[in-house]
Amino acid sequence: MAIDRRLELEKLVRAHQRGVWRYLRYLGAANAEADDLTQETFLAVWKQPFDDYDERATAAYLRQVAKNRFLMHLRAKGRRPEVNLEAAEHEFAGFARDDGGEGHIAALSECMQGLQGKAKQVVDVYYVQGHSRAAAATLLQMTEEGVKTLLRRVKDSLRECVERKLK
Repeated sequence: MAIDRRLELEKLVRAHQRGVWRYLRYLGAANAEADDLTQETFLAVWKQPFDDYDERATAAYLRQVAKNRFLMHLRAKGRRPEVNLEAAEHEFAGFARDDGGEGHIAALSECMQGLQGKAKQVVDVYYVQGHSRAAAATLLQMTEEGVKTLLRRVKDSLRECVERKLK
């Protein structure tokens, strides 16, 4: 019996871990927070089993558990959500329903190939290498405010590129 439950958990994690993690990031969790909260979500579901009706219902249930874990995490740190959680759930559910986000990821990857110069460097230094804005500013010989502005412009440009590719 315990082996069956463990296999069910493994299957559930394989099928939904990426979606839960992405959802937590979408809500505003940092990478490490999303990692921890994803694990907590699956542990909570394992401790309190639920009826697995279908893939979509399971994904929605896991997002709800993840959102509750995220809210508890924020309260413990004295923080508030930075996004409207109800709107985020609605938007993310539509995003996940389309293709699980795979089309968005492919479009983003394609758009990232078009980055050049400082835009490509700032993405590499800040997102790939994980440097702070201050460290990125030093490495790129820019001001910290310049890095912040460039990152915002790059994100806007990438968002527009992805939207064009998905239409």
